[in-house]
Amino acid sequence: MKLNQRISIVRRPFHQGFTLVELLLVLLILGILAAVVVPKFSGRSEQAKITAARTQIANFGVALDTYEIDNGAYPKGKSGLQDLVVQPRNANNWHGPYIQGDVPLDPWGNAYVYECPGKHNDKGYDITSLGPDGRAGGDDDIVSWQLSDTKKN
Repeated sequence: MKLNQRISIVRRPFHQGFTLVELLLVLLILGILAAVVVPKFSGRSEQAKITAARTQIANFGVALDTYEIDNGAYPKGKSGLQDLVVQPRNANNWHGPYIQGDVPLDPWGNAYVYECPGKHNDKGYDITSLGPDGRAGGDDDIVSWQLSDTKKN
């Protein structure tokens, strides 16, 4: 009988698991890693949106310059960016659409503000993204008249 008992003891499966202390230690390590890594990446999303807004304003600039070459003047009024997609009545040499699809919103879901003649560029236009706060004014607005300044820095 002793031989059979030994065989059954040897064949008995081992039930191992993690102790509560081991699980808490792993969670603590993951928490420390998250505390170190997350702040490094949290500002990247906002920076990507700012870069996207600057790029879109530059793309509008190319489309507006092409419109101006074709028609002799930039689009006037609040519907100016829409004139890049749909031919206005007073644009006889319109060869658009000058941008594909509809006029996009800025990365924060707000419409770009277009003014012609511009307050900062009286011989051309001003384009503004209201930035993360969605309100005009403040340091977070992305504006066409400062794009060339940021390229120099």
